Parts: sequence; structure tokens; C-alpha cells
Amino acid sequence: MAIAETSRSSHELPLSTADSSRNASTAKKLTLVPLIFLIYFEVAGGPYGEEPAVQAAGPLLAILGFLIFPFIWSVPEALITAELSTAFPGNGGFVIWAHRAFGSFVGSIMGSLKFLSGVINVASFPVLCVSYLDKLFPVLESGWPRNVCIFASTVILSFLNYTGLAIVGYVAVVLGLVSLSPFLVMSAMAIPKIKPHRWGSLGNKKRDWNLYFNTLFWNLNFWDNVSTLAGEVDNPQKTFPLALLIAVIFTCVAYLIPLFAVTGAVSVDQSNWETGFHAEAAEMIAGKWLKIWIEIGAVLSSIGLFEAQLSSSAYQLEGMAELGFLPKFFGVRSKWFNTPWVGILISALMSLGLSYMNFTDIISAANFLYTLGMFLEFASFIWLRRKLPELKRPYRVPLNFTGLVIMCVVPSGFLILIIVFATKIVYLVTGLMTLGAIGWYFLINYFREKKIFEFNEVNDDLDNVNGEHPKVDDHES
Repeated sequence: MAIAETSRSSHELPLSTADSSRNASTAKKLTLVPLIFLIYFEVAGGPYGEEPAVQAAGPLLAILGFLIFPFIWSVPEALITAELSTAFPGNGGFVIWAHRAFGSFVGSIMGSLKFLSGVINVASFPVLCVSYLDKLFPVLESGWPRNVCIFASTVILSFLNYTGLAIVGYVAVVLGLVSLSPFLVMSAMAIPKIKPHRWGSLGNKKRDWNLYFNTLFWNLNFWDNVSTLAGEVDNPQKTFPLALLIAVIFTCVAYLIPLFAVTGAVSVDQSNWETGFHAEAAEMIAGKWLKIWIEIGAVLSSIGLFEAQLSSSAYQLEGMAELGFLPKFFGVRSKWFNTPWVGILISALMSLGLSYMNFTDIISAANFLYTLGMFLEFASFIWLRRKLPELKRPYRVPLNFTGLVIMCVVPSGFLILIIVFATKIVYLVTGLMTLGAIGWYFLINYFREKKIFEFNEVNDDLDNVNGEHPKVDDHES
């Protein structure tokens, strides 16, 4: 990703009130290294959770999936995020992009779909955390101890998020390095035991394509989530493209090294490759001590994943309030920590309620909703290039218009696969949520017309190149 020379941008999104403007100007901004690790935890958080790809399709297809899928999906999504986050560097991210491209209805639907997929994704991390802990403490396998553990972890981690994004960013750096360290040790110790022919195995079970594609999608997705807090980043026009480039490389390597090591060094029945198997493999390779280390790392990784995803969801709600898609109170910030506490509270409560779903259904529902949002995102990206060629883009994807269309069409084909292989319960859940998103748009308009809540004005003057925010009246080209 080449970084274009950046001048002072006129696209900064001002906050909706004088108080929030003062708070934003004095808030500590995210710098490059914390942003890299926040992106990393938005997407991956380590190789925890990649194991079902082997269970679904065998070692060879799992390895090929994590080798090829980043080029089909991760790189295009990261490129789009880099271009549009630097062109529209404000909280709200993809909601701003859809609104600028197609108007308030599409912007609202995009916001609802992505927010719902985000909070469902947040709900998966306490479940993933407990799935590792129950291997150390069997009492957490089921019943009230498991439920209490999920509840307590959600409450405690939500409060940490409330203390500030800068703190969350630096915590992510520490969590990322510590949680990856046992995998580096395991991979090094596995080298003498590796038998390369095992990498070519297709497994001995019927392939579960639904599990396979959803595992790849869930592990290498959500690159654009970080766009919702672009307004909190120091010098986003330069920082975003570089952070995304490093995060893509870092994430892919973090998945592949342990996958090659374990599939080459350990020979077990394919059905054993369920979520958490890396810890079992560590014991086979090095002993109980490494298994415990990886399980501790899994807990730390789940904390980082939860914090990053919850931040994105909360700042998205704040951005939607600034844009006028939600009542102003959704954008209220804490006097103590300058964080959008209403957004954090709503996101945490929704994720807590969803965390008691089946883990596979959580992943599938999050993927399906995100898929619908990504169709809108690709369309917004292409339409903005066609419609606003003169828009200042501090970073610009170095392709002509035809190349951009191809770049979006290829991953769209994968999105169709996610839809085709979804289960009936996922169709039901996502169908109801999509209808709810449409109904929410009209309900919000009713609230606005009846003046039940206070709103910012929604600006649908889509020909105003620099009119990302309803308060902006800047026609500089």
C-alpha cells in the first residue's frame, strides 16, 4: 500500500456539540503501533479458532484456505478501508461511506447490519475464552458456572473498554505479544517432528463446507471495523494505510506458522480439530506446561478481541449519532474517560444476551449479516470512485476503474458461498435482523418527525463532495 503525500484535509468530521469537540481535541489519539494491534484483534487475535478448518476439510485445504483467502478477501477489504478511511476520517466508518454514496436509507441499513454483526462477534469471545478455560477447569463446561463466567468476563472487560481507547490500544499490544509467544515456542519445538506428507492430507471425513468457509471468513474478516474509530487516530491519512499493511502481513503469518507446525507434527483423527485443539497439540509436542501456556494465551487473546470489537461497535454508534442516524444521546461521552459510554453499554448488553447462543451459530450469524453489509460496502466504494473522482483521497488504491470492479467482484463471489452454505437457523436469525434494520430506519424517522428525541440533521446532499457530516459546509475541492 503506497502512502500518498498528505496535506491538511478538509474532510475531518467535527463532533456534533461544542463539548464533544473540545473533548475530541484534547483526547489522546491512537498512534501507529496500538492501531496495528487493534486491527489485529479486530480480525484475528492469534491462531485461536482456526482449528475447525482442519476438522471441516482436512490439513491441505485448511492450509490452502489460509494461504489463498487473504488475497481473495483480506487484501481487497484492507485496501478499501485504507482509501475510504483516509478520505472520510471520522467515527462511523462504513456508515459514512454508504451514506455518501447512496443516501440516508442505505447508510442506516449499513450501520444496522454491521453493528448487529459486530455485537454478535463480540458475543463469541467470552464463549471462546470459556472454551479454553474449561479445559483447565472442567466445572466451566456447562451449567451455571459457565454462565456466570461468561457474564462476569463481559462486565469486567466492558468496564476496561470504558476507561479509554488509548488504554485499550496499549493493552492490545501487550496482549498480542504475550498471547502469540507460546505459539512461537510450540512451532519451534514442532520442527523436528514435522512430516511434510501430512500437509497433503485431505482428511478422512466428509467435508463440511459450511464450517470450512465460515471458519476462514470469521478468522480473516472485519478489516473495516477499525474505520468506525478513524476520528480517534492520530494523523489517520498516513497512519491508517501503514497500519493496515503491517496488520495484514502480521495476521496471515500468525495463522500460518502454527497451522503448518501442528498439522505437520501431530497425527490425530480429523474430528479432534475442534476449537481449542492447539492447546491439546501443544501438550503432545512439548508437554502439559505448554498446553497451559497456550490456554492462558487464549484467554488473553479473547480479552484483546473483545476490547477491539467492542470499541468499534461503540464508536460506530457515536458516529451514527453524529451523522443523525441515531438520537444525540448515543454519542454522549464519559466526563472521566472521554469514551462513548452509551455505545459501550448498549453494545455490551446486546453481546451478553447473544453470548448464550451456540458458538457455531454465533459465527455463522455474524458472518451472514456482515456479508450483506459487505455487498453494500463494495457498491459504495465503486460508486464513490465513479461519482466523486475529485474527492481528496490521501491514500488511493492503485487500480483503474475496471481493476477496482474486479477487485470487488472476486470476494463478492465468496460472499455468495457464505450465503449458500448457511443453515436454516442462520437464515431465520439474519432474516429477522435484516427486517428489523429496515424497520429501525422508519422508526428513527418517526422519532425525528415527532421530536421524541433530539437528532443531528441528516444531510442527503450527495453532490457535496466534502459533505460527510451534516454540519460540514465546505466546498473546497
